[in-house]
Formats: sequence, C-alpha cells, structure tokens
Amino acid sequence: MAHRGHRRPSDRRLTRRTTVVAGLGLGLGLGLPGAGTVAGDGARAAGASARGRRFAAPAPEATPDAGSTGDRATRIVALASEAMTASDLKAVILRVTIDGEEVVTTALGESMAGVPATTDMHFRNGAVAISYVSTLLLILVDRGVVGLDDPIATWLPELPDADRVTLRMLANMTAGYPDYVQNPRLTQELNADPFRQWSPQEQIAIGLSTPRVFAPGTNWDYSHTDYVILGQALERITGMPLADLLQANVLDPLELDGTVGSATPAIPEPVLHAYTGERRQALGIAPGVRFLEDATFWNPSWTIAQGAIQTTTIHDMTATAVAVGEGTLLSPESYRAMVEPRLLGFGAPLAGCPNCHTLDETYSYGLGVVLTGNWIGQNPLFAGYGGTEGYLPSRKIAIAVATTFGEASFDDEGNYRYGNASSAIFAAIGAELAPDDPPAGRS
Repeated sequence: MAHRGHRRPSDRRLTRRTTVVAGLGLGLGLGLPGAGTVAGDGARAAGASARGRRFAAPAPEATPDAGSTGDRATRIVALASEAMTASDLKAVILRVTIDGEEVVTTALGESMAGVPATTDMHFRNGAVAISYVSTLLLILVDRGVVGLDDPIATWLPELPDADRVTLRMLANMTAGYPDYVQNPRLTQELNADPFRQWSPQEQIAIGLSTPRVFAPGTNWDYSHTDYVILGQALERITGMPLADLLQANVLDPLELDGTVGSATPAIPEPVLHAYTGERRQALGIAPGVRFLEDATFWNPSWTIAQGAIQTTTIHDMTATAVAVGEGTLLSPESYRAMVEPRLLGFGAPLAGCPNCHTLDETYSYGLGVVLTGNWIGQNPLFAGYGGTEGYLPSRKIAIAVATTFGEASFDDEGNYRYGNASSAIFAAIGAELAPDDPPAGRS
C-alpha cells in the first residue's frame, strides 16, 4: 500500500478553521468477546522506516521537547511501564502534547519477538474513524447540504423507521438499530474465518436480523450498525465513496498523512503487530493451555463503515485528539453539537440490548465522540489492538495511547481480562497532568 509522506501534522499547531477544501471531496469502542484471528507471525519488516516520513529516530525512551520538564515525561513513561506489567501488555506507544508542544513520545515493549515497538509504527484505529465520519457529517451541515434532524428516508427509504430516524440519531447512536457486533452470528462467523471480507449490506442485515427493542430517539445503544448506515447515507447524499469524502474533507485538511484507509487487511510499514486470545473457546483450547494468536492481518472489514476502516500512527492519533477536541474543521455551532453533553443522564438498561445503559459523567456520548468528564476522545478495542485518544480543551492537553496484548491479558474464556488497558493508561496520564480535572472516574 502506498504511503503518502509529508510533514507530520503534530509538528505544527492546529488552528480553528470554518472553511475546508473545496468540494465534497467514524472499535470501535467495544471489544468483541470471542472473536479473533488466526495464528501466524505475519513476519513483516516491522523495524523498517516509513517511506517519506520525517520522524525523529524512534527510541524506547521518552523524548520530551526542551521546553517540557523531563520529570513530567519520566512520570508518564513510568505510568505506562507499570501498566505494561500489571496488564501483561506486549507494547505501548504513546504521545502527549500540551498546547501543541510535545511532552513525550515513546514506544515500550515489542511488536514481535526481538522487534522493538517504535513510534513510527502503524496500527488500526477503529473507532477513532467514527469521529472523522461525524466530522464529515457536520461539515455537510455547515455547508447547508443537510440538516442534523433530516430523516434518512430521503436517501435510505428501504430501512425500517427511515422516516423517523434522523442523521443526528445515527451520529449519537440513539437510532435504535441493533448493534451487529453484539449478534452471536457475527461472533460465530468471525471465529470461523477472521479473514472474511464483509460488505456494508451484510453488516446491516445482521444488525436488523434481531428485533429493534426501542423506538428511534428513546434510548442509547453503542451500535456499529448506526455508523455503517450513516456511511451509506453520506455516500448517497454526496454521490461519492466515503473513503474519498473523508480523505478530501477531513484527513487532507488536517494533514493526517499517516492515516490510511484500506479495503483490505494491509497495513503500511512499519507495522505494530497485534495478538489476541479471543478465539480460545471457539477453537476448543482448554483452560491453562498457552494460547495467543497474531491477529495483525485479520480482515477488519466487519468493524465499521466501509471507507472508514483505517490504520494510523501515534502522531496522527494525537493530532486527531487536538483537531476533534477543538473542532478545527467545524463552525462553532457544529462543534457545540458534537461535544455538548446533551445525552448526560439519558438512556437506560433494556432487555435485548446488551449495550443500552444510562450515560453518565464517566461515559457519555456526543456526535461520534466519547465524553468522560471534560475530556473528548475515542477508545477502540478489537482483534488485539487497543487504543485511547483524548483532549482536554481547557488545558489543551492531548493524549494518545496504543497497546497490544500478551497471553495473561486474556482469561480462560478469551475475554480481555483488564478491558481496554490503554484507557487506564490514558486516565492515569490525564490525572497526572490535570489532577483537578482528570478523566471522569479517575481521581
């Protein structure tokens, strides 16, 4: 896969813009219990440098700017090191900036046996792309092409409740379309063949194969189905492929040169390899028997909207935290719509809806972004990759963390024993840098 190389976006300040390039050209927040990939080391030259990228020579130690305090960077690296041991992580790559200035960028651990993780490695970004999709929607709103409360029947009349479901409901996950990721059929089929190519029509069909248990706009459910449908709607609204729309209107304006969309499992070099024990039960691996698979090149086409399936780097992930957290590409009105906590206290547990719950300060949702206290971000976890990125606007603190997992990260049923360990590292760093305004739930 070709990798376009220019200056990395994190080398300059991102400033608010209310206009974007001419023309019309989002995890994944949840792990998939029991789903995984097949064994094999997929031995790529993970230590190779990214073509054309102007990264500093990667090193496992912290690399703070001269203007930052070495003590602060040292404490952040210590927090990551402690988490690696506590959660049996294979690798941690992280970057922290404050007001555009680097505090620390570092990589710990290994990508493969004997191959150190480096800060220029590429990895899957999952739900981080959801924030790109919602940004694209809001750009179209700013241009007067659509309204957030337009019903999707105009473009997708074949879907149930299309006259009642709005673009806003898809973006904030209140549309009521069941999440295909929680459907046992998807789990079974992924376990049987993690290299299978999935189409949006198959994703939506699995989601709609179970009953809708709440009316549009009356509850909240983390539904990947909503964003697959939103991707389809955006394509019909504009007459352009989603991948092209995101490239021209989001990735290029933000100069996210290390973020690459792909319709295949390919990842640009150098690659951070991922490992998982999620298929343990499906493969009949007995408890106590050592088991871990290289999931790096499992097919990610099931994960989210076609055209928004991407790989990224830690520099781009940090720059994304800033750009989304500040609404760089949006009008003030659209930025408020994205990050306002209007769903705080909304939603309730509901039979037949595994992810329905009441949104609170610890975890609430905007338009394509997770809100935790005053922090704005995303937190993908799937197929052995975990990540969290977030931004605190009042302090201009941006944090990005990517992790991979070791054997002890999974229990005897193949579940993530410690959940998304990157979120714990993110929260610890947030509390270190903003002790009076940490991510909610962290004190």
